[in-house]
Amino acid sequence: MSAGPVSSSDPAVTATGTAALNVLGEPLQECGCQPMTGWFRDGHCRTHPSDLGRHTVCCVVTEAFLSYSRAQGNDLSTPAPAWGFPGLKPGDHWCVCAGRWLEAYEDGMAPPVRLEASERSTLEVIPLEVLQAHRA
Repeated sequence: MSAGPVSSSDPAVTATGTAALNVLGEPLQECGCQPMTGWFRDGHCRTHPSDLGRHTVCCVVTEAFLSYSRAQGNDLSTPAPAWGFPGLKPGDHWCVCAGRWLEAYEDGMAPPVRLEASERSTLEVIPLEVLQAHRA
């Protein structure tokens, strides 16, 4: 789990200053705030040049995905109080790295995706048809 930067900027704008759009080409919606998610910890799955993982896929996490992620070395279910991270439970909405989601998909473990809250740059990594087949 990476904490990302503490500061945030306008969630309606990308790091390059353009309007933040989702994979459907519409304004990016909030993914979740309970717990607070996103690289900027503002509830939006937006990326930034310093976000090497590209946290752009808004998922509804499942127990299977949490177990899969833990087995891959990224334990998302154990709380990390030092980072203000309560740990995830099934049903939580979380911004997942596009590459990790694709890896989970290829292994048959991908969680459902909220297309409206997944940033458009996700399409550089994952085809829209694949995301649509996992729509939450």
